[in-house]
Amino acid sequence: MSKVLIVDDDQDIRLLLDKFLAKNGFDTATASAGDEALDATKKEIYDLILCDFKLPDTTGIELIPRIKITNPKAAIIVITGYSDVKIAVKAIKLGAYDYVTKPLYPDEILLTIKQAIASKKSKTKVARAPKTKRFVTGESPQSRQVMQHIRLIAPTDMSVIIQGETGTGKEFVANEIHNYSKRKGQPFVAIDCGALPKDLAGSELFGHVKGSFTGALNDKTGSFETANGGTLFLDEIGNLSYENQIKLLRVIQERKIKKLGSTKDIPIDVRLIVATNENLSDAVKKGDFREDLYHRFNEFRIELSPLRERKTDIKLFAQYFLENANHELDKSVEGFEDEVMQKMKAYFWHGNLRELHNVVKRAVLLAHSDRITSDCLPEEIRTPAYFEDITPEEAASEPDNLKSVSKIAERDAIISVLEKTGYNKTKAASVLKIDRKTLYNKMKSYNIDL
Repeated sequence: MSKVLIVDDDQDIRLLLDKFLAKNGFDTATASAGDEALDATKKEIYDLILCDFKLPDTTGIELIPRIKITNPKAAIIVITGYSDVKIAVKAIKLGAYDYVTKPLYPDEILLTIKQAIASKKSKTKVARAPKTKRFVTGESPQSRQVMQHIRLIAPTDMSVIIQGETGTGKEFVANEIHNYSKRKGQPFVAIDCGALPKDLAGSELFGHVKGSFTGALNDKTGSFETANGGTLFLDEIGNLSYENQIKLLRVIQERKIKKLGSTKDIPIDVRLIVATNENLSDAVKKGDFREDLYHRFNEFRIELSPLRERKTDIKLFAQYFLENANHELDKSVEGFEDEVMQKMKAYFWHGNLRELHNVVKRAVLLAHSDRITSDCLPEEIRTPAYFEDITPEEAASEPDNLKSVSKIAERDAIISVLEKTGYNKTKAASVLKIDRKTLYNKMKSYNIDL
C-alpha cells in the first residue's frame, strides 16, 4: 500500500483528500504546515507528498529541497492556484513531479498521484523494448528542424545537449534520438539531476557498495551501469554539483566508473545526452559549470523553442493530449470549439507542453459534451491578465491602457504584453491601446529588440 502525506493548512481540504485517498487504497497521513510535514518525513518514508503551495510557515517551493533530503525517493505534487502556474513550473525545476490547480477534481488528483508513484517506483526509467507512445512532431519550422536534427545525429555516438525551457519536451527528444540510434533495444535511462540531493547524486549516478556511507544498507547499481550499452539522459545537468561534475568528467574520459566505497573499476559503454533549461556557456563563464565538461557534452546541440514561439504546433499537440486524456479518463471527447483553440493559441504557456498537457487533461475531465468548450478552460486562459507582472511600485493602480502606466513601468509593460501576446505586435498594440507605429517608436526608444 502506497503511503501519501497530505500537506495543507485548510482543514476541510485535508479531511476531504484524506478520506478520498484512503477510500482508494492509499495509506494516508496529514500535516497542516511545513515544519509538521518535515517532522513526518523524518519518521516515515512516503511514496508521495501532496503539498499546497501556500503554507503558514513556508511555501511549497522552499519545502521541496528539504523534503528531498528527508525523503529523497518521494514524488512531490504541488497544489496551486492557476494564476501561480509560473511558480508551479519553478517547483518542477526543483524536483516536483507535477502540479494540480485549484479547484481540485478527485479524478484528476487520483490519476496524477497514480502516475507519480508509478514513475518514482522506477526512478531511473529503463526502456528495453520499443516505445508504446508515439512521438509527435509539430508542424512549425522549428519542430521540423528538430526532427531533422534527431534523424541526423541519432545514428552517431556523439554527445548531445538539448536546450529549452521547462516543459518543452527535452526527454521525448532524447528518447527519440535513442530510438533512431544503433543502441535501440538497449537501455534508455533518464535521470533528473535537478531532483537529486547533492549528497545522493554520486550514489545515483555511479552506485555504491554496502556500508560505504550511513544508510547504505545494500549494494546499489548506479545509472551508468544500468545504462551500459545504451543511452543515459541527464536532465537539468546544470544543477549537478561541482564535485559531481569532476567525477562525471573522469567517467567520460576513462569510460570507467567506480562505485562509492569501492576500489574496483567497472568499464562502461554509454552514450550521453544531457538537457538544460539554462545557457550552459553562461554558467561556464560564471564558474558554475566546468568548461572541459561542457565541451565534452557540446558535440551537437538541439534547441527546443518555447510553445509560444511555435503557435502552429498548439492544435496538433492539443489533439494528441486530448486522445491521451480520453484513454486515461475513459472519456470520448472529439475535439475543441474554435473559440477554445483561439484562446489557447493566444495564451503565453509558461509551462510549455507540460502546461498544455495539464490544461487539456483537465478540460477533458470537465467536458460535458463531445467538444471542449471555453468554460472548461482555466480563468487564466479565458481572460489573460496581460499586465499581471507589473508591481504596485511600477504603477499606481492596475492599468487599463498604456497611458495610465508610469514612465518607469512603461518599458516593462510593453515587454510583458509582447511576451503574453506571443510577440504579435498588432495584438500587443491593441492591448496597450496604441497604434503599431507608436509601439514601434517606443520599442526603439527603449531598446526593445525582437
